[in-house]
This record gives sequence, C-alpha cells and structure tokens, in this order.
Amino acid sequence: MLIDTHSHLNFNAYKNDSEEIIKNCLDDDVWMINVGSQYSTSCRAVRIAEKYLQGVYAAVGLHPDHLETKKEIEYKTKEEKFDYKKYRELALSEKVKAIGEIGLDYWCQPKNKIKQELFKEKQKNVLLKQLNLAQKLNLPVIFHCRKAHGDLLEILKSKFQNSNVKPKGVVHCFTGNWEVAQRYLEMGLYLGFNGIIFKLNLDKVIKKIPLERISIETDCPYLSPPAYQKQRNDPLSLKYIIQKIAEIKNLSYKKIAETTTENAKKLFNI
Repeated sequence: MLIDTHSHLNFNAYKNDSEEIIKNCLDDDVWMINVGSQYSTSCRAVRIAEKYLQGVYAAVGLHPDHLETKKEIEYKTKEEKFDYKKYRELALSEKVKAIGEIGLDYWCQPKNKIKQELFKEKQKNVLLKQLNLAQKLNLPVIFHCRKAHGDLLEILKSKFQNSNVKPKGVVHCFTGNWEVAQRYLEMGLYLGFNGIIFKLNLDKVIKKIPLERISIETDCPYLSPPAYQKQRNDPLSLKYIIQKIAEIKNLSYKKIAETTTENAKKLFNI
C-alpha cells in the first residue's frame, strides 16, 4: 500500500472524473488525503472522503493564497475570511486527518512596503488561528510555505518554545536547504516531497533527511513527474517519487515505500 499524503482530487480539475480516478487508485492499493485550500474545497474533500470506508481521507484549511483577491492568471482567487467555527465543524468528521493546507506564501506580494507588512501580518494571524484549531482537535498540520521559511520557523518557535508539546505535522512540497530542513526536523516535523524533486536539485537534502521523517505526496493536479505522461497528475504517479527517492538515498523501492507508508499512518493516524 502507498499513501499520497497531499492530493487535490477535490479541485475542479477532477470535477468530472474524481470517482473514476479514486477507483483506479484504490484498485492499485494507493490511498490518499485530499487537502483543502479554502472552505469550498475543504467541504468537497470531506464529502468525497465520507463516501469511502477506507483509503480516502481529508484535510481542511484555508491556504494563504485565498486571503487576498488576486486576478493574475495563475493566481485567480477570491478573498475569504477564516471562520473558526465553520472549519471546526468541518474538521470534526472522522475522515479529517489534518488541518491544512495552511501557512505562509510570499511568492506574489505587494510592492509597497507598508502593504507588504499588512499582507504578511494577515497571513500570520490566520495561520495562528488555524494552529490553535489543530491543537484543540489534536490534529496534525499540513504546512504550505513558499518564500517564507524564516517567518514560519519563527512563528513555530515562538508558539511552542515554552511548551512541552512540539508541533505535529509536515512541511509539504519542501524546497528549502539542509539548514532549514534541520530546523524543522528538530521541531519534530516531517518534510513532504513530490514531483518538484525532478525540477529542483534537492538530492543533498533528501540524502541527509532520516527516512523516518519523509512524507511522500503528489500535490496533484500539479507537479507531475516527467515520466508520468498524463495531462493531469494523480496519486498513481506516487511510484515515480518513491523511485527517485530510492535512487537518491541508495535504498530499495520497497524500503522507501514501506517506511513512508508507515510514516503517513503514524502522522495522520490512519
């Protein structure tokens, strides 16, 4: 069995054939966690998961990109305010295994310095509210972090430094260097890898990270591995991620597959 710890079959890219794709995945013993990025996709992730006895799960959360209205072609979003009560009610489903994806994204920010600071503060405030929700419900967190590792690390350090409790979760689609990776690992977090490892040279980081702290994912419909020649990515491409990590770490495919599956079960209580 393999577990895709970060998929988006709840997105519009699959609105016509998500059930067919899920069936193909389950037939091939590939399980998945569909991750929300706003309230609508979080609801959809839960609805999809509740149709299945096992193998399909959900995460709910408000992605930082959805805190602002953006009209760029790649980032068309409508502003959403975080509603703690609504997300809490959604997260009470037995099929919800995490709060996410949540975090910080500084990739597309205002040029004006004052607006930049307001932009960042808004993201930080909403992140803290969702971290509190995760703590209240004893759920792990799926972190999204783009061009913002320094601030995310600082927030986590400040929130947990005077507590015996460590943050529980995974930094998904990790693209940082080894120094950044070490700091997350010291906090007890997992690091997630997907098809981005075919585009960026993360070999040094992957070699050094203990296998027991690696989470594998597809982030489908995005980041399809080059060898997976489909218009959209999906959880069945997970085998290419595993094979690449096996080559980098000089371990067998079986070892990577078995250990990362156990990692996913442990982290997300599956």
